[in-house]
Amino acid sequence: MTDIRTVAVIGAGTMGHGIAQAAAQAGCAVRLADALPGAAGRGLERIRKNLDGAVERAKLTAEGREAVLSRLVVAADARQAAAGADAIIEAVPEQLALKQALFRDLEGVVRPDAVFASNTSSIAIAAIAQAARYPARVVGMHFFNPVHLMKLVEVVVHPGTSEATQEAVLALARAMGKEPIVVRDSPGFASSRLGLALGLEAIRMLEAGVASAEDIDKAMTLGYNHPMGPLRLTDLVGLDVRLAIAEYLHGTLGTAVFEPPALLRRLVAEGKLGRKAGHGFYAWAEA
Repeated sequence: MTDIRTVAVIGAGTMGHGIAQAAAQAGCAVRLADALPGAAGRGLERIRKNLDGAVERAKLTAEGREAVLSRLVVAADARQAAAGADAIIEAVPEQLALKQALFRDLEGVVRPDAVFASNTSSIAIAAIAQAARYPARVVGMHFFNPVHLMKLVEVVVHPGTSEATQEAVLALARAMGKEPIVVRDSPGFASSRLGLALGLEAIRMLEAGVASAEDIDKAMTLGYNHPMGPLRLTDLVGLDVRLAIAEYLHGTLGTAVFEPPALLRRLVAEGKLGRKAGHGFYAWAEA
């Protein structure tokens, strides 16, 4: 396994553009692609805004910003992005079949020893790897939102993940300025399982009228020193994303802890998906 110097990021949404930024800041050549027309370009603009903010806060020089941007390229499609890449990091929607099909399609255009990393927050890595010709090169790299600020990366290894693959993604995560932890492949991994349990209980409390969304969040920010309350965090992650993960964990683990509350289902059905939609548990000025 060679050092990862060229990275293809597939999916330019909330997580994908942040992963692309982190990889470019680590010195990698990055190709960003998305199946949705115009999405990769919009992702690049969000990266530019993040970097502009870092310059304004004196966290990055103007020269440093331009150096990062010079390493970022918008690709026409996933295959163009992946051609000859050392690593593929997918951040596409949480659908097993979609992720399997993507990795299967890209195996023929990457380097022979390329790493295939999934940013999934709940789907079993072993299940994704079943579709790959070389499952030893498949691993999870679960980043956290916002990627350019959050330090944690879960490196999720399934029983067939090779040691070389694990070491390569650990080195990449550290080069990105992240603190990686190694987690055995299990439903929800470590962070999603713990964080979702708290978030769903907060929704049940709101549904039962125990307290307002603001006060439930204050209980955790002021009482437990969490940087953000569970309901505001759910808005940031996306209510639809949280619902999909809850349904998966409830179906896989069979415990009532992960049964989606009716309030969550209703808000998603109404299109109140959180910050990206302008409304969730809170009203957001910008969608």
